[in-house]
Amino acid sequence: MATTISFIIWVLFVTDTVWTRSVRQVYEASDPEDWTMHDFDCPRECFCPPSFPTALYCENRGLKEIPAIPSRIWYLYLENNLIETIPEKPFENATQLRWINLNKNKITNYGIEKGALSQLKKLLFLFLEDNELEEVPSPLPRSLEQLQLARNKVSRIPQGTFSNLENLTLLDLQHNKLLDNAFQRDTFKGLKNLMQLNMAKNALRNMPPRLPANTMQLFLDNNSIEGIPENYFNVIPKVAFLRLNHNKLSDAGLPSSGFNVSSILDLQLSHNQLTKVPKISAHLQHLHLDHNKIRNVNVSVICPSTPTTLPVEDSFSYGPHLRYLRLDGNEIKPPIPMDLMTCFRLLQAVII
Repeated sequence: MATTISFIIWVLFVTDTVWTRSVRQVYEASDPEDWTMHDFDCPRECFCPPSFPTALYCENRGLKEIPAIPSRIWYLYLENNLIETIPEKPFENATQLRWINLNKNKITNYGIEKGALSQLKKLLFLFLEDNELEEVPSPLPRSLEQLQLARNKVSRIPQGTFSNLENLTLLDLQHNKLLDNAFQRDTFKGLKNLMQLNMAKNALRNMPPRLPANTMQLFLDNNSIEGIPENYFNVIPKVAFLRLNHNKLSDAGLPSSGFNVSSILDLQLSHNQLTKVPKISAHLQHLHLDHNKIRNVNVSVICPSTPTTLPVEDSFSYGPHLRYLRLDGNEIKPPIPMDLMTCFRLLQAVII
């Protein structure tokens, strides 16, 4: 029980790391006594809460242009407007900005003035979801830690786009129009600290090449991926959460070692074309294989090997860590093979 609780806490920690990494920096505030009355100017199109003087709320106002941003502002909310362009001028005094939310506008790449974003030297979070972007915007500030570009029309990543973004920890490109030809071998070069990469709901047929070595969470659901190259995971030795649901993976498309990767803790392969349970690591804790074409479970093949000299009581600690197994939506019929439970002694839930 204690082990399970520890795992849950660890999962929550890893999942939230990319969010909490900058919280201390973001919520540091300068002393209000240092501000002059001029600093409290508020654009007439927006709302400036007296209790939160570093925030500027301009969302849901039908704006077509970005107003001039006062120098005191750290948090800028411009979502759900009709904005088409991001010029330099509104930001010329906004040297303290940490957070910009421009979701649900009509911004295109042609509408972003070249230095408009890169001039924001302290920006940490940039939200541009639900716009009209066709490529990842560039140049971006080196300080950036999170870039959210979901639900655009992105099909291109210009060369060198990420080359200076060494502080980026989260990159969200889900629900765009990315094809395999959008990636070069050096596309992700420079992303030394990237931890979460989301490219779900695109049009990929192959795994993206040469991912950043520190990637821990890789989400590729709802593509058309047919296979995974041999030794693919050697490049991302820290990957712990891997989602490949709703693809076209078959047994022939998997590496010879399957997913026997010690770093992977949560593996999701639902809604594919697998007929066998792939090889897994003894460290894996959650395995989703529902809605494939699996007919039986060959435990002798999938049971990870453990030292044979261990006492029985130690096999719970050093044996396979699998706790959750989902196999429903396949062609497997109950009952559950007893040797499955013998191998995976920590199993708490099996869904068939």
